[in-house]
Amino acid sequence: MGEELSAGLAVLAHRASGVRDTSVLAHRSDGTVVRSGDLVVKAHAGDTDPAALAARLAVAAHPLLSGILLAPVPPLAEECSLTAALHGRPVSAWPLGRPVDRERPDDAPWEAAAVLLARLHSLPPDDLPHPVPAMRGPAKAARAIARMRAVVPEPAVLRTWARLPAWARDEAPQPHARHLCHGDLHLGQLVRHPVPDGPWRLIDVDDLGLGVPAWDLARPAMWFATGLLAPDTWARFLAAYRAAGGAAVPAEGDPWPYLDVPARALAAQSAALAVVRAAEEGRPPDEVEQDLVDACRRIAEVS
Repeated sequence: MGEELSAGLAVLAHRASGVRDTSVLAHRSDGTVVRSGDLVVKAHAGDTDPAALAARLAVAAHPLLSGILLAPVPPLAEECSLTAALHGRPVSAWPLGRPVDRERPDDAPWEAAAVLLARLHSLPPDDLPHPVPAMRGPAKAARAIARMRAVVPEPAVLRTWARLPAWARDEAPQPHARHLCHGDLHLGQLVRHPVPDGPWRLIDVDDLGLGVPAWDLARPAMWFATGLLAPDTWARFLAAYRAAGGAAVPAEGDPWPYLDVPARALAAQSAALAVVRAAEEGRPPDEVEQDLVDACRRIAEVS
């Protein structure tokens, strides 16, 4: 199915861009991405709700999001039902952006990411197309835990997960969910547009929606707490977010009362995916993967 899906995307990309040469940028269970010239076409996960995706695309295309989220390209953005040759998967199209250079980690745009998040969290949801779906961060974490249970039920991760409040496990509505959130913030979700050196923009609307803004800070917060992100990098990220008026944490004082629950949830999610990845590849966890599991063990002991 993977080759058929990529081939179908290539046809759609060629049809929309007029460029014959195509290349597969990503092929995962949660989405396949094909490039054709300056156009990127994505087949979303098979369990994607087309109506919810259409709402998220409408939000991304709204003028209020200009300069924050990369806007979809109209030829396919308005035709999410163009899926007959793509195994029923909804499709969206986007302009090409230049991603973060993984070979130059010191140049990672942490401050830019923080400012974009702060601007996103500050938007008035009532001015956006409605209904805006719920942010899917907790749902994504719950799915990762379910995958791990089915493969290798790591006790430390399960204990950490069990001690989270119901909303963080996607078992209850998110509290005070009145902010627009990205839902899956990491450096892979930023590109420069226009290429090669345009301003940074957030990408990927699959988890976009109304929710708890601290969730979008939780992954870098968790990385900092587990030693995977340098303290000065975390400090710069947090300072930039606060200076831009972000709503997830107060402008001053200790941010951890607001970040603790989402950071623990992201630790459990990240560790669960690490355990699954190692098991599926038939090897023990590598150093970073083991660090994530060990972090869950420490969290479970003190929470």
